[in-house]
Amino acid sequence: MYALKNKVQLIGHLGAAPEVKTTESGKKYAKFSVATNENYRNSTGEKVSETTWHNLIAWGKVAEIAEKYLNKGAEVAIEGKLINNSYTDKGGNKKFSTEVQVNELLMLGSRNKE
Repeated sequence: MYALKNKVQLIGHLGAAPEVKTTESGKKYAKFSVATNENYRNSTGEKVSETTWHNLIAWGKVAEIAEKYLNKGAEVAIEGKLINNSYTDKGGNKKFSTEVQVNELLMLGSRNKE
């Protein structure tokens, strides 16, 4: 169970093509968002569909794969861990964000024909 302390697995669709950048030290990273959908029936029996957006970041080889193969709408399965960030905005307010650091990426669905 030790390996399960901070592990996230998601299957969803990209909201946009990954935004790829390189740090000053030359390390490549890709930021992108994935939407997951959950369908269920509420207490009155109505079918409900909820979409949740997740912010992801991939580094190194995983970022290169994301840059080369992922586009808006692509279905992916990812595995990673939660990373919590905090910063102070221009108004002096402390802000917090959570993203998933992607360790593994699997492309699902059919391949786009271009």
